[in-house]
Amino acid sequence: MLRDLAKPIRTVLRWQLMATAVLMFVAGAWAGAHGVWSAALGGLVSILSGLASAVVASLSKAESAGGVLLAALRAEAVKLGLIVVLLWLVLVTYGDVIVGAFLGTFAVTAVILATAFFVREH
Repeated sequence: MLRDLAKPIRTVLRWQLMATAVLMFVAGAWAGAHGVWSAALGGLVSILSGLASAVVASLSKAESAGGVLLAALRAEAVKLGLIVVLLWLVLVTYGDVIVGAFLGTFAVTAVILATAFFVREH
């Protein structure tokens, strides 16, 4: 499935995974096991929402400028909706979440996702 996605998305997903791994080590040194899990979950929220957005965008067969715009808006809506649901789900269900590690890792990986625009296809 990942091979069907464009190179910029695959590259950015790889960067997000690496950043999440690094921040998991930092959070673990700072706050122990709950810090590791919190950082992992923060990265996962961003990675899953970005992946879902990319899949929705790649499934679009738009043939006009309006169709492309609607496909982009649909993909962005999926991403934002999934972010809200997953952030809420983690904060409600994981009582020992280290909020700084969770939101910090989410923010870093979300910024990395935004850099996909600058990654070249070839």
